[in-house]
Amino acid sequence: MWIIDNLNFTLRVWNEKLMELMDLITQSPDTFKGGAVWNVMVNIHGAVRAVGLALLVLFFVIGVMKTMGSFAELKRPEVALKMFIRFACAKAAVTYGLELMIALFRIVQGLISTIISAVGVGGVIPSILPPEIIAAVDRTGFFESIPLWAVTLLGGLFVMVLSFIMILSVYGRFFRLYLYTAIAPVPLATFAGESSQSVGKSFLKGYAAVCLEGAVIVLACIIAMVFTSSPPVVNTDVAAVTMVWSYVGELIFNMLILVGTVKMADRVVKEMLGI
Repeated sequence: MWIIDNLNFTLRVWNEKLMELMDLITQSPDTFKGGAVWNVMVNIHGAVRAVGLALLVLFFVIGVMKTMGSFAELKRPEVALKMFIRFACAKAAVTYGLELMIALFRIVQGLISTIISAVGVGGVIPSILPPEIIAAVDRTGFFESIPLWAVTLLGGLFVMVLSFIMILSVYGRFFRLYLYTAIAPVPLATFAGESSQSVGKSFLKGYAAVCLEGAVIVLACIIAMVFTSSPPVVNTDVAAVTMVWSYVGELIFNMLILVGTVKMADRVVKEMLGI
């Protein structure tokens, strides 16, 4: 029957989008879309690194002038050593910033893989249409099935819109990762000055938050999949339209919670990190 086929198609689209989301989350920026975007960002990072090294000296001089009462203090060995270590660490952060960011991303990806492995079956638990719904729809006549067509059609459209919004949020995470990668040398150069190092700290916290968004999204998907894989209690004593409407309504409610959590993953992570 067309109503059952539409409901199954809706659930199949949702399950496929969840699988696509899990696949996207486990990908690295250098493999996403064949790595073409990553190669461009790496080239931009290399070009911006020269600017970062120039700013490194500027931030260092400004930091020395703000923290030192006079240049005579630099003659003290402990002060000179402290300044030298700060400059060397800042230069290393600018020079090897890309490697450090990739290492941090891989640590978070390891956390995501651990979470998915703990669930099993690739971390995807498909949603299945309850047999009570199928039996109730099969018993309906032509005129009784007209309201069911409207319910399933509207519900299917709504679920498809939610699924695309969810995937769009994951794509947005990749865009932010690329932006952080391309511009990294400039904020990392601020570590050269004691008065400007807060900018570099905020940058690293922001990048860590974007990486951890993947873990929050995966956890939200797992919770939602467990909810939807356990079908809502179907009251077989009511009419088929009421039964289908209750099922579709609860299904959409669970999906709304998931999509909302995915959209707010950045806020959740920032609250965890105190940003």
